[in-house]
Amino acid sequence: MPTNKPALTAPVVTLSRHRLTTDGDGVTTLVIFHGCPLRCRYCLNPYTTDDRTRITPMTPQALFDAVKCDALYFEATGGGVTFGGGEPLLQAAFLAQFAALCPSWRLTAETSLAVPACQVETAAEAIDFFIVDCKDTDPAVYKRYTGCDNTRMLENLRLLLSLVGPERIRVRVPLIPDYNTETSVIASEARLRAMGVTNVEHFSYVRR
Repeated sequence: MPTNKPALTAPVVTLSRHRLTTDGDGVTTLVIFHGCPLRCRYCLNPYTTDDRTRITPMTPQALFDAVKCDALYFEATGGGVTFGGGEPLLQAAFLAQFAALCPSWRLTAETSLAVPACQVETAAEAIDFFIVDCKDTDPAVYKRYTGCDNTRMLENLRLLLSLVGPERIRVRVPLIPDYNTETSVIASEARLRAMGVTNVEHFSYVRR
């Protein structure tokens, strides 16, 4: 007997349209998902891990219908949809189904890579460009800042490099007040380049 499987949905917190430069090339729409495996001390979007946050479960088709109004902007500027959070790769199957609906839009994921390897593999087939927020390659700094071990992130970064190549990856290495130093940022970049990363972005967190 045929069975009716429930439609795949993802917990969307909000959509932010007409963004420039901060979330990938061209004009982009940022899709914020709820849920993250990390608990970063200076989290930019703490509501993505708060159970009280209002979310909208959306199917890939519903999300496509919500963002397609900007298709001309995407196509004219080489932009598209950027997935953030939270951790978008927790929704890797959703991303794959959404990608199948898209024309020539550029799909970007802002990720910590702190997810199971199978989700990285699924996302690698759907996402055009990855912005990886690695925090720090020093395990002690990473643990103190995120509450988690960085082994999975580093292993997944190696996996992603093997799947999509360095040209489709940018790794962000922040200077985090009270957690790392300029020296450790330089050391992290050296480790990343030794792994095969060619695009490394430096910036500083501003503590409020």
